[in-house]
Amino acid sequence: MNFYSVRDLRTDSKEMWKELSSGDEVVITNNGKPSAIMLYIPEGTFDETVQAVRQAKAMIAMNNMRKKAAARGYMSEKEIEAEIREARKEE
Repeated sequence: MNFYSVRDLRTDSKEMWKELSSGDEVVITNNGKPSAIMLYIPEGTFDETVQAVRQAKAMIAMNNMRKKAAARGYMSEKEIEAEIREARKEE
C-alpha cells in the first residue's frame, strides 16, 4: 500500500495506475492525513468489490457504535423497558 498526496494524484497518476493494476491499494492523503483509498477492481468483480467495501464500512460503523455505548455504560433491562414505554407513549 503506497501513499500519495492529492497533488500527486494530478502529477504522478501514471505511477499510481501501475500500482493499482498490480493489485496494490493506493491511499490518497489530504494535508498529510489519509482521506481515500483506491482499489484495483478486476474485470467482472465490480459488484462484489462494492459490496465488500460497503460491508467493511458497516462493520466499522457498528464497532464505533459499540465502543461509544460501552463508554457511556450499558442500559439495564429496566431502563430499556422504560425507554420502550416512553417511545410507545409518544406514538
